Amino acid sequence: MSVSRALIIGGGISGPVAATALHKAGIDARVYEAYPGPAYGIGSALALAPNGMAALEIVGAANAVREIAAPVSRSSASIGAKTIPMPQLTGVEPLQVVERPDLHRVLHDTAVAAGVPFEYNRRLVDVEEHAGGVTAHFADGSTATGDVLIGADGIRSTVRALVDPTAPGPKFLRMIGFGATVDCDVECPPDTMVFAFGKRAYYIYWGMPDGRVAWGANLPHEQYLSLTEARAVPAEQWLRILRETYADDDPGHRLAQATTADQLVTTGALHIMPPVPRWHGGRLALTGDAVHAPSNTSGQGASLAIESAIELARCLRDIEDPATAFTTYEALRRPRVEAVAARVARINNTKAAGPIARRVMQAVMPVMFKAMNPEKAFGAEQRFRIPWDEPVRPARMGSAA
Repeated sequence: MSVSRALIIGGGISGPVAATALHKAGIDARVYEAYPGPAYGIGSALALAPNGMAALEIVGAANAVREIAAPVSRSSASIGAKTIPMPQLTGVEPLQVVERPDLHRVLHDTAVAAGVPFEYNRRLVDVEEHAGGVTAHFADGSTATGDVLIGADGIRSTVRALVDPTAPGPKFLRMIGFGATVDCDVECPPDTMVFAFGKRAYYIYWGMPDGRVAWGANLPHEQYLSLTEARAVPAEQWLRILRETYADDDPGHRLAQATTADQLVTTGALHIMPPVPRWHGGRLALTGDAVHAPSNTSGQGASLAIESAIELARCLRDIEDPATAFTTYEALRRPRVEAVAARVARINNTKAAGPIARRVMQAVMPVMFKAMNPEKAFGAEQRFRIPWDEPVRPARMGSAA
């Protein structure tokens, strides 16, 4: 039986994209979000890679994202007194750096304009599968029935636990994330991003078109804090810790000193998702951060989530049996997302490098960057394009689709 109606759990990034792509594929899709409204105000800035922007073209959201984003075409690594230009791909769109709440708004509005309905205050608690499809049960007592249910409900996915109660949860990287955009006398062209390895902690900064400087901090923190717990700590207290942590770094100390409590955004604990054994089960499937969430170092988290949402819709469009569609979707996506996760896994260990490791990095990184072939390193990641107009052939895991 072909799929005619899909229930999408989660209204952040992958949920609205999946719903819009499904609608484009001729499948009715409705988004159910636990929050009382569109997920505005959650998180700080993120980067969309060229492959992510190409995927957004398919659902008609790319131009709206470009209007609110800051393009970044160059990047450097800063270690101590050395700032080293990083190799760049040629012939691809710049990174588009956008505030997460703004991206949520654009993706929500694009979905609504395409005819996708959203329902809020719908926190999923259980799912019942039956001969006619699947019924979602929400905390307020309401229900919804469709042919399939797609979990786009983030790194702490309820749907993932329903698909596989033994599935691993997210791995805490022992860092808390922060972001701010400030007026600061830091020289940074508006199209350049700098990855800085400070004496005690890693940070990143880039120039904004209006002359301000945006920056993000990865603060080492052994104790896990939920987003609610991290935001319960007064911003003034976090600022004191950040200023102490970056006191010996330039321009880290200037960025921290220029940041006010009102400007500081606490983005919470940093995680990665270990490989998830089961991407789907019965009439349920996972997409986005619910099934793959590489380190923020990858620069691919949001882009991969967008790609997977669209590929899932493409599989459900072309393959009548949902189980076969889900298996094909996993065969298409798992090798790609796990390859990205593997590429960046080693980098996380350098974010809080000690003094000896920092000296080694200062010596090795210029040589490494000079020898790097950007096409070989990340050309396949950034040049990837979803062949939306091509039909999907059913596949098994380990085979091409």
